[in-house]
Amino acid sequence: MLKIYLTGISCVGKTTIGKLLAKYIDFSFYNFDAEIETYFQKPIEYIQNECGFMHTYRHKTSIVLKNILLKKENLVVASTPSGFRDCYLSVYKKAKKSENIISINSYDKPENILKRITFYDKESRLLNKILTEKEKKYYLKEIKKDITYFNKSLFRADYQFDLENLKLDEIAEKLAEFLIEKNKLFRGFIKDKI
Repeated sequence: MLKIYLTGISCVGKTTIGKLLAKYIDFSFYNFDAEIETYFQKPIEYIQNECGFMHTYRHKTSIVLKNILLKKENLVVASTPSGFRDCYLSVYKKAKKSENIISINSYDKPENILKRITFYDKESRLLNKILTEKEKKYYLKEIKKDITYFNKSLFRADYQFDLENLKLDEIAEKLAEFLIEKNKLFRGFIKDKI
């Protein structure tokens, strides 16, 4: 079995990329955040509030990541910006000892990420929010802070995949081509799939 572990900062497009890639190579897809909500039967914001600290939240929810990475199927999982921090990093390292896992950090320019920014209410329902120019400046600054904060841990991924200038309908093919070129394990798993 082969697992592809996608990381990146918020709103870079991990879920969209993961779904597209999984469909393209005929793998199962898992959204880590959605799996957390299913496992605990409540929205993420409630779980985070119960935990108080993000480290505690990651510790509590790391069981969900472990369950995904140990599944006996070929899969793509869209992780979180914290995918290589604290308990998540520990789960990833342990799973990698017994499972075939390829990790990829997807990245893009802050201005492109801002165009994809999404907002959710405390019940994890998507909000239709149009940003003012002032808000755009604020969130662009926040995206840059996130990149700086998470960059060191995200570069623990096996590969770095640049999304800049890629169209949505070509991402899955380009990412598969990238992995075919870079990783012989991936080549072996998908040789009959594409």
